[in-house]
Order: sequence, then C-alpha cells, then structure tokens
Amino acid sequence: MSPRLRPVLTATALSALLVTAAFPADAPATSALPEAEDPSVALVRVVTATEGPVTSDVVLTGDIQAQAQTNVAFRTNGKVAERRVEVGDHVTADQVLAVLEPLTQRANLDNARAALVSAEAQLTQAKVTFERQKQLINGGYTTRPSYDNAEQQLRTSQAAVDSAKAALGTAEEQLSYTELRAGVSGIVLSRTFEVGQVVQAGQAVMVLAQDGPRDAVFNVYEALTAHPPGDKTIHVTLQSDPAAAATGHVREISPTVDATSGTVRVKVGLEATPPAMSLGAVVIGRGRFASREAVVLPWSALYRFDNRPAVWIYDSAAGTVSIRGVEIDRYGFDNIVLKGGVRSGETVVVAGIQFLRPGQHVALAAQDAAPEPTKSAAGEGGR
Repeated sequence: MSPRLRPVLTATALSALLVTAAFPADAPATSALPEAEDPSVALVRVVTATEGPVTSDVVLTGDIQAQAQTNVAFRTNGKVAERRVEVGDHVTADQVLAVLEPLTQRANLDNARAALVSAEAQLTQAKVTFERQKQLINGGYTTRPSYDNAEQQLRTSQAAVDSAKAALGTAEEQLSYTELRAGVSGIVLSRTFEVGQVVQAGQAVMVLAQDGPRDAVFNVYEALTAHPPGDKTIHVTLQSDPAAAATGHVREISPTVDATSGTVRVKVGLEATPPAMSLGAVVIGRGRFASREAVVLPWSALYRFDNRPAVWIYDSAAGTVSIRGVEIDRYGFDNIVLKGGVRSGETVVVAGIQFLRPGQHVALAAQDAAPEPTKSAAGEGGR
C-alpha cells in the first residue's frame, strides 16, 4: 500500500468507528434495523401483546352553563313595542322584559268595563221592580205572574253582572299578557325578536339561564363514557386563571353521539362555582377514568391498510407476517390503546413494517429472539 494512501484509509476507519458507536447493536425498537443476511428476508422487531389495566388521566376543555334554562314567550299575539333588556343582563323574577302594543287589549278592556256598568244598571232596575212587586203581592194588588216575572228579571240581571265581571277579569288578564315577564331570576342568554316584529303566542323569544347551580359541559369521545371515573369526580379550573377551581361530579351523559364530531356531551355539576366562572367561561376538566383491561402497543406498530388502522402479526411457526385491522380505543403520547383486533399472547411487529407484504418471510432482530411482552399503559392522555 502506498504511504500516500495511508492517511485516507485511517480517516475512513475512524469514521466507521464513530458510526458504530453512535448506533449500537442493542438500539431500541424505533431505531434503524441492521440488514438481514438474506436480502429477500426482512428483518423486524416484535413484541408479545398482553392485556393489562389501563387508566386514563383525561384533560378536557369545556364551558360553564346553567343547569336550568327557561324559554320565555308572550302569552298573546301582538307587535313588539318595547324591549327593556339585552343579552347578558341579569333580571329578577317578575321583571318586565318586553312589551307589546296594547291597543286591542285596552279596547277590549274598555268594552268590558262598559258592559259591566250596563249590567249593574240593569240589576239595580231589576231590584227596584222586584221590591215593588213583592210589596204589591203581599197586599194583594198584583198578580202572581207579574211577581214571578220580576223575580226572574232580577236573577237574569244578576247573572249578567257576574258574566260582565268575568269578562272584565279576562280583559285585564289579556292586557297583562302584553308584558313579557321573567318567571325566574337569571341571565338573558339570547333573544330572537326585534322591536316592531309581530310575534305569536307561545313563540319563544328569549332564553334565561336561571340563577343557581352551574354545569361544566364537555364533549368527550364515546369510548371514555363507557368507563367514567369511579367516583365520577372531575376537577375543574378556569382556563384563564387556574387559581379559580371547583370540584364537580358527572350528573348527565347524553344518550346520543354527535354525528359531526363523534363526541358525547357530558355535564358535570359543580359543587361551588367561583365568581370568576361566569356563564360561557372556558374551563379545563381533569379526571381519572376507571381502569380496564386492554392491549397497549407502541406507536411504531401502527400501520394503515385499506384506509383503516392495522398491525402486522408475526407467525413464529411459519416465520411469516400477516396484516390485520384493529380498532383504536384512543391514542396516547407514545402508544396506542386497542379496542379490538389483537389478542393477548399474539406477536406484533413494531419495527421494520414499512416494506412488508402479507405472507412475507421475516427474520427477528437478535434481541427479539424471545419477544418481550408489552407493558400496560397507565395514565394515558385523552384524545
């Protein structure tokens, strides 16, 4: 060898030593694999799937809502003449919120009052006539039919007065219906009318959030609702001020899944709400969901086949691999929790999956000659 080439060879050897030191033979499953002796045989790393208890420390984002909301509606038809409150205002029970134009109702009230005055005048005349007939019949100066006729007229007049009084009460009540009053104390959440708009009786025009208990409302994935916290306790903090905190319990889980987001609405009743947790405030809920048995695999095992998640299963007897679709319960920070598709004891490929094909013969990396079982993940983050 020429002395001129010796320094170059020495530098090459030194570089090879540095590469060997940087990538030792016992690198973890996610590192690059050494090449197989037979180029036609893929070299892979595997783990043995085992079921174990999985607990979930879930962090969710939601908002504060009232436990009870009330729809407010006028009790008669009419045109809105005045609106006295706005969205966000706090109102008290029986407070006037809006007013309809009362022209028709006032006219009906005036007619009812006039009808009552007329009926009372007729009653007064009937009483006088009856008293006269009563005196005359006692002295024998009138006939029995005349007396009976006066008595009947008195009863008819009294009934007319009673009817007029009832009509007057109805007219007064109808006039009161032109005022929209709050049935409870609370905060105006929304309104659906403007001044000058014609509304119908029973048409909801405002929504009130009643004073009292508050809920922290979250949209969570369906899988989490199947295993809620054992004591249903959720710790809630204000996103903008973590010092504002409250504790609550799951009090309601929606029976339906939102078709758009695939989530389920969960309401957490708060025991004591800090003043800073006003309606609509964004909050963060933390809870440890009950543990359950599940298979947990490293992220590197996940493959996509036929537009669905899958993993490669290793057959130790044949030395080949096959693809299998799986159901994902949720994704952790460095692993996946399976809902189905892999049974305990099966061997799953976790490295070298990029160029595999069904039925391909593979060789195990040296440290995978006896596959290590997977460890159950505790405290996985929520999706």
